[in-house]
Amino acid sequence: MATDKMIMEKDGPVGRMIFNNPAKFNAVSMEMWEGAVEILAEFEKDDDIRVVVVSGAGGKAFVSGADISKFEKERGSQESVDRYGEAVTAAYNGLQVFPKPTIAMINGYCIGGGAGIAVCCDMRICSDKSKFAIPAAKLGLGYTYEHIRKLSDLVGPSFAKEIFFTARQFDAEEARVMGLVNRVLPEAELEAYVEDYAQKISENAPLTIAQVKLTVGEILKDPDNRDLDACDAAVSKCFDSKDYIEGRQAFMAKKRPQFIGQ
Repeated sequence: MATDKMIMEKDGPVGRMIFNNPAKFNAVSMEMWEGAVEILAEFEKDDDIRVVVVSGAGGKAFVSGADISKFEKERGSQESVDRYGEAVTAAYNGLQVFPKPTIAMINGYCIGGGAGIAVCCDMRICSDKSKFAIPAAKLGLGYTYEHIRKLSDLVGPSFAKEIFFTARQFDAEEARVMGLVNRVLPEAELEAYVEDYAQKISENAPLTIAQVKLTVGEILKDPDNRDLDACDAAVSKCFDSKDYIEGRQAFMAKKRPQFIGQ
């Protein structure tokens, strides 16, 4: 890694991407956005990795947003603003279209860009002490169509407006009610729960999971932009796979299937 502010770990079929700036509640700088893209590229090409867990170091925050102390350097001119925006978009899109399942494990503050990162993951599981906010309206920041759409697709337009209009912090239960998170766990149980969830997912058929992720991604696009042929091809790939044979045979033999992603 080019920066020690991002940590990449591999544990069997589970990859971990950790935002590592705990002194600033894991506020993200340009080098961290770029590091996230680098890590995702590494995990994507590693066939042993079947699930990626995204988290923050230190136990107080997932990601607390952008590192405002670096705005003057990283976002002080139109050119630097454009470059920064490209880095953020690359990280967001990298998560959004990542072909393997992603889980945001959220413990503590999930603010601004942190919420954006979490929204781009497939699932969000948080501790009961977590707090969520997008304080753009308190900073005078603008959010692009795509960034707002990702949130609106997840929680609906009314809650998306509430999150942006109020710029306030929402607690874990409010986030669950909005559909912003899938599960809320006591802090002491969070890590073990996510680890167990990731292992369960890793044992299932990778081609089926990839096909479902692709299809849901197409559903979220505008109708004219959907690639239904790609969806059909992904289904055919499942039925033509060795894993489909393994799944049938394991079911009949009442044993756990051993999927290989082929």
